[in-house]
Amino acid sequence: MKILTRNIWILSLVSLFNDVASELLYPVMPIYLKSIGFSIILIGLLEGFAEATAGLSKGYFGTLSDNKGKRLPFIQIGYAFSAISKPMMAIFSNIFWIFSARTLDRLGKGVRTGSRDALLSDESTPETKGRVFGFHRSMDTVGAVLGPLLALVYLTYNPENYKSLFYLTLFPGLVALIFTFLIKEKKKEFVEKKSKPRFLDFLKYWKESPANYRRLVAGLLVFALFNSSDVFLLLRIKEAGCSDTTVIGAYIFYNMIYAAFAFPLGILADKIGMKKIFISGLILFAIVYFGMALVQEKWLFFILFFLYGIYAAATDGIAKAWISNICKKENTATAIGTYTAFQSMTTLLASSFAGLFWFSLGSSLTFIMSAIVAIGVSAYIAMLKNRQENG
Repeated sequence: MKILTRNIWILSLVSLFNDVASELLYPVMPIYLKSIGFSIILIGLLEGFAEATAGLSKGYFGTLSDNKGKRLPFIQIGYAFSAISKPMMAIFSNIFWIFSARTLDRLGKGVRTGSRDALLSDESTPETKGRVFGFHRSMDTVGAVLGPLLALVYLTYNPENYKSLFYLTLFPGLVALIFTFLIKEKKKEFVEKKSKPRFLDFLKYWKESPANYRRLVAGLLVFALFNSSDVFLLLRIKEAGCSDTTVIGAYIFYNMIYAAFAFPLGILADKIGMKKIFISGLILFAIVYFGMALVQEKWLFFILFFLYGIYAAATDGIAKAWISNICKKENTATAIGTYTAFQSMTTLLASSFAGLFWFSLGSSLTFIMSAIVAIGVSAYIAMLKNRQENG
């Protein structure tokens, strides 16, 4: 049996090109927003509102995908929204337009996430989901490497020409969208449900879901509540005296390690069990965060970012693969959409709490607190029974 099917390859290429477009803007987004008059508070409100939109819509559109018994239309619409939204941010600079464009981008992510991951699950078996999701995450993260690199090269020759960079994202965005039309969705065995879900109906799934799903996701969400944005890791090495180039270089290095290890760790998860790999990832997270609190030498930060890349490879795709093995096949998009919806909201809270703790207690205690929680969650997950997780 062929493990990496045609659809898996195409979906992975779609994610790669879409991430190139997204990460092209990563180094310049806050700088651009400041240049057009956005304050730090307004930038925070923008990102918070956009992330909340993505989070809530993931649950709704995941449920809608399951109800319709279709994946591909949601994938295509989601990537179309993201492709057109980024150049939109450079057309006008008024607040309403920027908020609308950024929200459209995040809405696109919400529309496609559950359906895309469900299609990946449909293309795999319980014995191969680790490597399938790992391969997809690896290809996606290659885009996260190429995007910032292209941005750095472009800005080297066109300093402060931020608007043109926004327009350039249209090209990889359109390539990603075009690839979605090459996907061939298999006919589903289940029939479309007549009733349309309301926006928050995905919350009902939590009560109806398997007990194993609730136990696993509860642990994942507790961890997410203390797993703040990676921006805080970059702020920490900046605080230690690293240059802007070093900070961006560390971010690119982290994504390179993530991309390199996601597929091999997915293969290993299929062989020895997803739980073991996921717990190992949480332990690495704790080591990294303890290290961030204690070290000062610049070269040690790159070791920590190396370990952090392995942590991401051992947890991100593995969590979704594990969830897709626990839930019923006809509820895959709902199950993943519900989890990612809650994850988006808890991550938003985590970043808010981290900012507050950093301001009140300092960076060291902020990182130590997250590390301790990661150890606690790893112990909790270790006690979960090994049902339907291939290991």
